[in-house]
Amino acid sequence: MTETLSFPDPTQLAVPFFIAAILIEFLWIAMKKRGGRYETRDAVTSLVMGAGSVAEGILLGFIAWGFLMVLWDLTPLDLGTSVWALVACFVLDDLRYYWVHRFGHRIRWVWASHVNHHSSQHYNLTTALRQTWTGTFTFMMVVKAPLVLLGFHPALVLFAGGLNLIYQFWIHTEAIGKLPGWFEAVMNTPSHHRVHHGRNPRYLDCNYAGVFIVWDRMFGTFVPEQEDEKVDYGLVHNLGTFNPLRVAFHEWLGIWRDITQPGLTLRQRLAYAFAPPGYSHDGSRETSAQIKARHLARHPQDRGTPGFTDRPPGPAQGLRS
Repeated sequence: MTETLSFPDPTQLAVPFFIAAILIEFLWIAMKKRGGRYETRDAVTSLVMGAGSVAEGILLGFIAWGFLMVLWDLTPLDLGTSVWALVACFVLDDLRYYWVHRFGHRIRWVWASHVNHHSSQHYNLTTALRQTWTGTFTFMMVVKAPLVLLGFHPALVLFAGGLNLIYQFWIHTEAIGKLPGWFEAVMNTPSHHRVHHGRNPRYLDCNYAGVFIVWDRMFGTFVPEQEDEKVDYGLVHNLGTFNPLRVAFHEWLGIWRDITQPGLTLRQRLAYAFAPPGYSHDGSRETSAQIKARHLARHPQDRGTPGFTDRPPGPAQGLRS
């Protein structure tokens, strides 16, 4: 079912909006002395990471496109490109994003690509642009396969994904507080996503939604922002550098060092690549489940509160190491 179909790249069209919004947020913070903080080196690192991510898409995007087009040739279904097809694709693609994002926190191989997005200790609109340079190597494009096999053209799938990323841009801010309850109940918001970027034990591994927070509510991964617990942004073990090369590749190098240690079994080597971040064969590190358990041992009164409920772990419960 090969055919030529193309959509504009919505993220490229949105660049002027991104720039304008960053300037407005910066000026707002400077004038009001609240709503976040900008640090020049941190913001520059985020912008460089964003530019590198665009370059990676230009250089390697043909791999995902080729894979999806192979599937398109195989499927007998074609849902067309109507507005309703786009709406359905957008909603289902956000469900796809939820699971890719969840895998990205619970499988170290995928976390190695995603970790750079969480490496800033600030939370402002430039943080939204701190994107991966190595997404192709996680092979998470396979999670788009069901959408194509259902009859959504690859170009439509990629267009919907771009719209998803544009939505996520504006939620990377402290300048916006909680929004009306009906909106907070259904949509991902700055409040919900601030929690996702927290390194507090309460806030680890939650709120994976891109657009619709209902996925987290459905799958038991939703944690609301607590008025009495300010979000502490960054990684469990912060990098302490603004070097974009280290930000982009440090976890991949860490995987290599771990799997090449002498004396490990094959199972241990594979676990260092695919088990939750924080796995160690000798117990020298902690996963997010272990961090939460240690917190509860010290603060048993928190048991049963948001972020410390006894929900079963998903595939490979991880942490931001």
